[in-house]
This record gives sequence, structure tokens and C-alpha cells, in this order.
Amino acid sequence: MPEIPAPGAARPSVRDVALRLLRELGIDTVFGNPGSTELPLFRDFPAQWNYVLGLQESAVVAMADGYAQVTRNAALVNLHSAVGVGHAMGSVFTAFKNQTPLLITAGQQSRSILPFDPFLHSARATELPQPYVKWACEPARAEDVPRALARAYYLAMQPPRGPVFVSIPADDWDRRCDWLAPRRVSRALAPEPALAQELAQALAAARSPVVVAGSGVDRDGAMDLLVELAQRHGMPVHAAPMSARCVFPERHPLFAGFLPAMRERIVERLAGHDLVLVVGAPAFTYHVEGSGPHLPPGAGLWQIVDDPGTAAWTPGGNAMVGSIDLALQALLLHPAGAPRRDSAQREPVARVRGGKPLSTAFVLQTLDDLRAADDVFVEEAPGARGLLQQHLPMAGADSFYTMASGGLGFGLPAAVGVALARRRLGLPGRVMALIGDGSAMYSIQALYTAAQLALPITFLILDNRRYAALQDFAPVFGYAPGAVPAGTALPDLDFVRLAEGHGVAALRVQTAEQLAAALQQARAASGPLLVEAQVD
Repeated sequence: MPEIPAPGAARPSVRDVALRLLRELGIDTVFGNPGSTELPLFRDFPAQWNYVLGLQESAVVAMADGYAQVTRNAALVNLHSAVGVGHAMGSVFTAFKNQTPLLITAGQQSRSILPFDPFLHSARATELPQPYVKWACEPARAEDVPRALARAYYLAMQPPRGPVFVSIPADDWDRRCDWLAPRRVSRALAPEPALAQELAQALAAARSPVVVAGSGVDRDGAMDLLVELAQRHGMPVHAAPMSARCVFPERHPLFAGFLPAMRERIVERLAGHDLVLVVGAPAFTYHVEGSGPHLPPGAGLWQIVDDPGTAAWTPGGNAMVGSIDLALQALLLHPAGAPRRDSAQREPVARVRGGKPLSTAFVLQTLDDLRAADDVFVEEAPGARGLLQQHLPMAGADSFYTMASGGLGFGLPAAVGVALARRRLGLPGRVMALIGDGSAMYSIQALYTAAQLALPITFLILDNRRYAALQDFAPVFGYAPGAVPAGTALPDLDFVRLAEGHGVAALRVQTAEQLAAALQQARAASGPLLVEAQVD
């Protein structure tokens, strides 16, 4: 990278200033799929930078999403103008719902020809990614590009974190501008002390408090704090509906299981508690229409969340806006009340037997038996999530990632980003990507990047030849039992050939013995390996 020139020397280019600024902000990797309007950025690209090539823009954004979640710093994405941004929008939406900080840049045609509607330009560049970015900008002058990138980065990193967008004309990179030094900008929200004290008093006075924990706990690195708070007050901990991270160690005696995204069933599961503390999650996320109260009779609600918008629409109770780690630290400064029970008393999960065809439950049970303590899981198999929650308990912090959006295409490329970040940080373990057959086809191109980077990933494809989540959910919308909605069958996909065509070794398993052998072979592999498990 260039040094600051001496007085009288030529001013640096926008490219040099921007790349130096980003490096000083801890960013030295760009995820992209190049187009013509981005080529000027990469001319004489510094050797200190890493370019991670994805073969489709949606997969590129999902890779960056996984990478940013692990590093806890914004990841840089470079997209092509207009159509490239359009391709990426599904994953941009997922990053927005995941609250993942992404600095998304997109090329634009040269300023001199923009008045003539040139080929490949984006006529309304800043409007295209909205409303699923926190901020969008096309700088008024080339000289303003570095300052726009800095502003975007600081906004992406402020709670609630999320993606931001900067459109950059192709001829801006060679213009001259001044150096720009990074600034220290707060990345946390301190909770209101009076509310923290009031909540602490309410917890101490409650007869039977309970916690509902969401993804914000792991995003803010607050899981150990939550464990300490739950143990101090003897509070069982439920995972909030549709949580995209592990929210509490799932083998801990206080872990009470996963709340469904249905109002009436949430009320049933929380019955008997007089105080519900929701931490790092909405209160509550619903998937289907419901009726009646949002809480059991006589229960009070307290919420800790870093998103003022979420706090504003919560249907009742009190909300404390702040970073989850700071809020829990504040609560731990106060004493607990009378001793309470110290076990959530979950029913043990019965072992399942192998057979042919394999059951999904058996596949997940076998994976649990053979996992290493430092393995990390990335999941996108919505039809199997209930079984995963029963048979594959997660260890705690930074152990599990899925999408908060409900949109498919995240899991397979996110596993690439997670594995790359963990390797960059020197973290042990293998990434286990649990992907449904339907989900895998949204972003199968990510296998190529995994192969090129030789990443330690086991792609376990649960091949049930259908969109299982849709078929299983159909009765809720009035389908007769056993009825198959149109367009939900997926026969004749061959994931072994698909993987090998992208440079990833692959195995197909149909029996318990083949499954165990394949997972052990994957464990010994240094690079990626795909296992297609044909399940009933």
C-alpha cells in the first residue's frame, strides 16, 4: 500500500485511499463476481488483498455473510451494476435479517456517459437494494468515494448491524483525492441504567422467571454472560422462534428447548412463569396467523434488544435497548433473589435405529456421535430443523449458523465464508454444512469456491427428493393429509456428479455403515467433501 506522500507530491488516487482505509479498518478480503464496471478497481490490485471469487452474486453475498459473522467485522462485497445487484438481493435480504455487517459496493458506468443511459448502467442505483440496506449512496463526486465508504462501514457496524451499499462509477477510481484516516466510532449501545436496575429488581422478586434467548446473544458474544445470569436466578432458557444462531448451550440443564413460531403454542410453553425475559430477539416471531394473548395470564414481559425498531413494535411489557453483552453485564451487578430450581427438566431424546432407507433423524444422530468438540455447523434444511434440534444439540457460542430470513440459498455459500474466516483466524475444527437437496440447488456454485480454496468443509446433503418443509407445512393451509402441493417434488438430482463437476470429492450413502464410513472419511479430509445421504 502507498505511504502518505511528502508535501508537494502528487495526491493519491481514490483507489489507493479507499484500499488503504479499508485495510486500516481490518478489511483485506473482497468477495465478488467481477464485471466490466468493476475492472478499474482491480487494476494493479495489491498483493496484500485477497479476492474470493464466487460464481453468482447471491452466493458471493452469502459467503461474505458467513465470513463477517465469524470475524465480527464488516465484510467487503463487490457486485456488478444493476443486474449483479439484482442477482444478489435474496442474500442481501438474508444479511439484513441476520443483522450481518456487510459493506457492499457495486460498479456503475463512467460519469461522463451517465446522461446518455449507457449499456450496463444502473439508473436508480441507490434505490435498487433498499429497503434491505441500512444506507445507500452514490457519491456526488469521485473525491467523496473514500468518505462514503468510511461512513458506510461505521453505519454497518453500529447496532443493529447490517448491510450498507455504495455505488461507484468506473472512472472514479483513478481520480485524485486526499488521504482519509479511520476514526474510532462506537460499536455498542449502553443500556439505560435506571431500566437495568428496574429489571434486576423484577428478576429478583419474580417467583418463576424464564428467559427466551435469540440470535443477538451470540452476535454480541454474550453467551457466557447469559449462562451466568440464568444460573444465578435458576431460570430455564428457551430458544426464541426462528433463531439463526445457537443461543444457549443445548446440553446445559437449564436449556428448555425451542419455541415454535406460533402464538398459542408459545403461550402454552411459557405457562406458569410470572416474568418472561426476552434477550436478543423479537417478542415474538410468528410464522402463521394466531389469536389470543401473546403471554400467559399474569406474566410480565421484559425485553433486551439492540434494535429500537423491534423494541417499538413489541406488543407489551418493557423494553431495554442496548447491546446484549453490556445489558447482561449491568444485570449481573445486582444480586439474585431467593434460590429457585436449577433444571429445565427436558425429556431425553430416544435413540433411533438405522435402516434402509435412512431416516433423517438417524443421519443427524450419527453425525452427533461422530462430531468433534470444535466442529461448527451451518444449516439450511428447513424440513429437518425440528429433528436437528432433537438429535444434534449445539455446543454454545459460535457453533451454529443459519438464515434468519427464511429465504433459501444461504447455507452452502455461508459455510464457505465461515470456513474461510475460521482458517484466517486460526480456529480449529471442521465446518459441517447440513443442506437440504432443494436448498443446495439455490447456490450450488459455491462448491467451486470451496474446492478452489481447499476449505475444511463437509457438505452433508439430506436428499429426500422433495421440498419437505412445504409438504409438511401444507396441512396448516388446508391441504388434506398426504396431499402433495404442486412443484414440491425433486426427483433425479445427482449431487455426486454436481460436486465432482465443481471440483469437490463426493460420496453417496444409503445405509448406516456407508454413512459412518463417509463421515469418518470426511473427518480425515483436509479439503471439502460432499456426502449425499439419501433419506426417506
